[in-house]
Parts: sequence; structure tokens; C-alpha cells
Amino acid sequence: MCRNIRTLYNFDPPATDEEIRAAALQYVRKISGFNKPSRANEEAFALAVERVAAASAELLAGLHTSAPVKDREAEAAKARARAAERYAA
Repeated sequence: MCRNIRTLYNFDPPATDEEIRAAALQYVRKISGFNKPSRANEEAFALAVERVAAASAELLAGLHTSAPVKDREAEAAKARARAAERYAA
């Protein structure tokens, strides 16, 4: 899976429409192989992004968990620590 797509579920504050759309764009880029589609494929690409974003928003709205809500800053700090350890010289 694309490394740029991050978990959007169970965070406080919840994922925004912009974050969901950005994840959808990354997904469509990954599966299509296009960073920027040609004019001939632009309409299909944009439609795919919108549909994936809508499906993702619907999924996030329908999920339920008993796990405690995650803090974005704490999770980002953990990710930075893992990256520092992984890429340490």
C-alpha cells in the first residue's frame, strides 16, 4: 500500500473531508500509475477520486470501536521516533 496513505479512523478530531480526499487521490494515483493523468484520462481519474473519497467517508462514518480515541500529535510523535530509529546512521 502507498506509504502516504495514513489511517484516518478513530482520531480526535475526526478526519476532515480534505484528508479523506487526499487519501483517495493517493490511492487512485497508486492504482492507475498516473501522478497526473493525460487530458484523455482526466475525467475518469477525477471521477475515481470522488467515488473513492465518498466510499471512504461512508466507511469511516459506519465504523465503530471500543478502543480509546487516538491523539494525532501523539501518533505523529511516535511515527517520527520510528522513522528516526529506522533511518539512524
